[in-house]
Parts: sequence; C-alpha cells; structure tokens
Amino acid sequence: MVFLFRNNHFTLRVGKHYTHGMTKRRPIRIGTRSSKLSRVQAEEVMSHLMAANMSLTEPGALTIQVVRTTGDQVLDRPLADLGGKGLFTKEIEAALLANEIDIAVHSMKDVPTWLPDGLIIAGCLPREDPRDAFISRRYATFIDLPRGATLATSSLRRQAQVLSRRSDLRVVPMRGNVGTRLRKLSEGEADAILLAVAGLKRLNLTDHVTIVLEPEEFLPSAAQGAIGIECRADDDTLKSLLKPIFDVNTDRCIAAERATLAALDGSCRTPIAVLAELAGEGKLFLRAMVAMPDGSLRYDTERRGSVTDAEALGKDAGEELRGRAGPDFFAEIG
Repeated sequence: MVFLFRNNHFTLRVGKHYTHGMTKRRPIRIGTRSSKLSRVQAEEVMSHLMAANMSLTEPGALTIQVVRTTGDQVLDRPLADLGGKGLFTKEIEAALLANEIDIAVHSMKDVPTWLPDGLIIAGCLPREDPRDAFISRRYATFIDLPRGATLATSSLRRQAQVLSRRSDLRVVPMRGNVGTRLRKLSEGEADAILLAVAGLKRLNLTDHVTIVLEPEEFLPSAAQGAIGIECRADDDTLKSLLKPIFDVNTDRCIAAERATLAALDGSCRTPIAVLAELAGEGKLFLRAMVAMPDGSLRYDTERRGSVTDAEALGKDAGEELRGRAGPDFFAEIG
C-alpha cells in the first residue's frame, strides 16, 4: 500500500524520499521525552507501526526526536508545585502544533484531560500492567514497614493512599527517572519507594519489585500503563497509518478513567486514582477514589456496565465522588 503526504508542497511515499520540485520530504518524526523509558516507549510504537505497515520498514522512514519537557528539566521541586498538569506533554504538543514533529508518544497518565485544539489521540498500544509496585531493600511488604519508616514518592495519589492506611509513615518526595529512584533507594534515601509496574517491565527491571500492589488495596493513576500516540487532527494520512495499531480495549478503559478525571476536575494537588478493567464479554468494571493529600479523608466508588458506555460510567463515578466530597474538599486542597 502506498501512502502520500501532501503538506507545504511536499510529496512522500512512506519509506522513500520523493521530491516535488527540488525539495526532499523528511521521514515521519516521532516526538518523545528524553528519559530512557520514554525512548523505549517510542521504539515500541515504531515496532508496532512497522509491523502494521511494511512501507515503514525501510531505513529512514521513521525517526525519534527528543523534546525536553518542563517535568524532565526541573527536578528540585514536587510536581504539584510546578503546576502538575501538562508538565511532561506541553513542549511536545507545542512541537507537534508547530509541525516540528509528526506524532507524539506519551505515557497516557501524563496527558491532561483536555488536549490542545487541533490535536487528538489517534492511537494507543495494548495496555501494560497498570498496577503499582512496592520496592524495598529491607522490608517484604507494605505492612512490614516499621512506624516512622520513610517511603518516597513524587505522586500525591500514592502519598494519600499510603497515609490513609499507614498514617505513622513518613512520606517524602523523590523525583527523577526510574533508574535514579532505584539508585536513591539503594543509597538509603528511603526505606521503600513505589513505582509503576509498567515502566519496570518496559525497562526489564522487574527483579527490583518486592511486591505488586493489587487494585483492591492500591488504585493506580488514570491511564497508568497505557501508551498514547498523539497527532494533528487534520492529518488524515497519519491517522490512517495509526489506525491498525489502535487497541480498542485499552482505548475504552482509559476513556472511562479520563472521563472520571474530567468530571472531578480536581487541581494538580488533588489525589485521584481510577482503574477501569474489562470484566467479561462487553463489560467494564471501574473503581475510583479521591482523597486528601494527607490521607485523612477519602471517598471511593465503583461502576459496572457496558464497555460501550465507558465515558458515561467514568463521568457518573466522577460526579458521584465530587458530590460526596463537596466543594470545600477541592477548595481546601487547591
């Protein structure tokens, strides 16, 4: 199959450089963050694209372009203090809108609920394990941590759930990529840390996992473990290229989770956790939670329904939690 790109008077047959006039068309540029995990995810998207489109297997058809984000550059402050939403996506999306890259690869948990005008999520890969992992050099389980033990995390969601169960622990911030956090743990900066299982799997670091935390006791972040692919809404050719790697089951689950976030409309300082899973033929099971950062107050809810009603289920769950918590809850956090 031959795909043609027409933009700024260029013409390209994917995988080969064709000229229009005297100008060469560049390859498809995949934008991503600078971390090792982000690069691995971009390479995973490349592999899926090449498997689905033989024309993309030729050398130079696809390239990875690193974009430095605010979240990667400022590491001496908690994410919430930096504004939270969009810290790992806004520079990449700006490059996409400026036509400096053609698609953007994101960890969907980092993508704000509302996208900039002109951009869409046009593809998502099959979701990796969405759960969190407890990692410690000295203690076998979360419960085994002694009173006053130090647990490090940069996530208010994780902090709130930890303190709601173990208010006697000392939760401290820890920024940095996966490798940096594992190193800091080994150097004794904390007794335990929490990391996403998905990232550890993609980096082949699961041997560091002490125990995986089940959703029944510890809910993950919305869209955790999912890789999303963003492109310009008017780029019909790229949307066609991405269509074969669009995983419908992942899309429905993260759509429900992101609808919960949208309904809650919490600030970047609001600990929110939500997980939607397929539960039988055409069915969806969603669990959601909102809490105070210190874990002193939390509200939980569940929804079951048809996968075709994913957004409606998520929205309804979010509206229930927002109603139960009340406006003072969000005002106090914000």
